[in-house]
Amino acid sequence: MRAKPIVLAACIAALALAAQAQTVYKWTDKDGKVHFGDQPPTDRDATAQRIQGGGASSEEQMPYATQQAAKTNPVVVYTSNDCGDLCSKGLALLSKRGVPFTEKNAEKNPEDATRLKEIAGGFQVPVMTVGSKTVKGFDEANWQSALDDAGYAKTRLPGQPGPK
Repeated sequence: MRAKPIVLAACIAALALAAQAQTVYKWTDKDGKVHFGDQPPTDRDATAQRIQGGGASSEEQMPYATQQAAKTNPVVVYTSNDCGDLCSKGLALLSKRGVPFTEKNAEKNPEDATRLKEIAGGFQVPVMTVGSKTVKGFDEANWQSALDDAGYAKTRLPGQPGPK
């Protein structure tokens, strides 16, 4: 009868050790060979991906509502090099809510600048698209409303990774 508590304690301890977040880097070298390690690659030409923790992918760790909203209403934020405080506030809001998004810098990429002019009518940033809806400028209430309407969770869950 005493074996059960000992086995249970050992299982709990093993799970706790396995759950500790460790950073693992995955990279592909110039020959196309895939490597894993606890340090980023030293080869400048290698493309590295940082992987936090173990087990479930970041999509599996997102709330279901966020996963569904991201599939049906992806979020894109158009910024520029000197966007300043408004862009920072917008990106912080998305991070706080755990909303996955793509950031496009219209100053760095001519295609993004063209797309921004099409959807916003000019070169004004920040602009957020949520599915087919466009929100020009940063107004927290407008951004929150667009995200709510799209079905995004209102807050990031404890342990949920931030947006990519």
